[in-house]
Amino acid sequence: MAWNSFATPLIGKAVRAASRLAHGGGSAFPGRIVERIDPGFLARTLARLPLGVVLVSGTNGKTTTTRMVASMLESLGLKVFTNPTGSNFTRGVVSSLLSEVSLSGKLDADIAVLELDEAYAVHFVRQVRPDYCLLLNVMRDQLDRFGEIDNTARLLSKAAEATTGTVVLNREDPRIARLANVVHAEDGVDVRYFGLDAALRGFFPSDDDMSTTVDAETGESTATMTHTNPPQDVDRPMAPSAESPEAAGSGESPADVTLLAVGDHHASFGIDGETYETDVKLEGVYNLYNAAAALAAVRAVAADANAMFLPFLGSGAGDDAGTLRRLGISPRIVGFAQSTTQSMIDAAAQVTPAFGRGEVIDVNGSPVELLLVKNPMGFRLSLASFRPEGCDTMICINDEYADGRDMSWLWDVDFTSLRATGVEMVSGVRAWDMALRLEYDQVPLKAVSTELEESVTKFVNANPGTRKHIYCTYTAMLKVRATLGRIADVSDAGVGR
Repeated sequence: MAWNSFATPLIGKAVRAASRLAHGGGSAFPGRIVERIDPGFLARTLARLPLGVVLVSGTNGKTTTTRMVASMLESLGLKVFTNPTGSNFTRGVVSSLLSEVSLSGKLDADIAVLELDEAYAVHFVRQVRPDYCLLLNVMRDQLDRFGEIDNTARLLSKAAEATTGTVVLNREDPRIARLANVVHAEDGVDVRYFGLDAALRGFFPSDDDMSTTVDAETGESTATMTHTNPPQDVDRPMAPSAESPEAAGSGESPADVTLLAVGDHHASFGIDGETYETDVKLEGVYNLYNAAAALAAVRAVAADANAMFLPFLGSGAGDDAGTLRRLGISPRIVGFAQSTTQSMIDAAAQVTPAFGRGEVIDVNGSPVELLLVKNPMGFRLSLASFRPEGCDTMICINDEYADGRDMSWLWDVDFTSLRATGVEMVSGVRAWDMALRLEYDQVPLKAVSTELEESVTKFVNANPGTRKHIYCTYTAMLKVRATLGRIADVSDAGVGR
């Protein structure tokens, strides 16, 4: 082993400490330094994890889904390493590792669950071949950065192709589902799917559905008309499950986990022919589909843990603790391997919203909800999930690199659901573009300002006690959250660590 491999954690931690002192927060800079001095640090550290690496990527939902997978695994007894919001580039993962490894370079975890940006997932898998890969969707997003949507799918195909254990795919997204063709089944790599009941598919369209469902006579998008009215308070499947004989005869791939029905903080899932109902703490109907994805990934990890470790112990971990020690198998892993489907559902029910993804912050007695929007589908589903009645609404649009420079996608979002209540404030670099868009949809607007901090402060302090929604692009969300942090108690999200 090279000398610098021993020195890497010490050097990296020193750079990280200096960076935090200089900038007052986390940074990917330490990861950049470590990548230069010890390119093998990332692969070497993650290779020691007994249950390996779960990679999560896709256009929409990867931060929340990563949080869900990690939280569920922790609830089921495992020690999990994960990268915080904003650290979804390779050097960001390295920076996150530096905060967790010991001076000897050991990571005290059973498994890693990592969110990777679609483009940087390609760089990551060149260094680390993931054991599990969860791919969520492909939507038009940052086209000035990624190019055409099919290019984004090609980037994700590299992650699927590099996976050594199980690839979990969104059955309802044709570009994602087709990635099963690149999986190395001949090497024992498994493919699993998460999916939707037929009755819900109109509410969670793929990008193709969004762009092609146009009425020939009126020219109006039928997708838009469908999604402005989400199903409410559904307590049972609205149609035969995708696992039913009716669906089975359709030729579609069976889903390991199917979202059967959705309601207000409530969901029903179809798993192994059984229906599981649960309340959830997550905000937004769209996050219930993310929950199905997370459940499918956790089930894949548990199945492998069961197959790998339980045979050594006969009927269970309690039979021979000495056997566990001799084989170097953590009792935590054996306990996790025996997890039931119900215990996984219970774990999913306890997951709270991720940074800026339906996160609610109390400001002077008013609940302020932050909603990240970065492409047409995400914005449409957010508007459909959160009723504007009784709420004040603010929209913050920036066009920095992390947001995507091209904001023309705002014209693909239907804002008519805001007509009745109007919008209190629009802010951000592209505030006037957003104001023009609202005018075309005849949405009343009270104020426009490009001064984001001043606008946010004014907005949250108005109408005390009234619930408030702030829809914001990524860099706008960071500034909104920083502004709120000076007004209220806002937890450190670890951005860029």
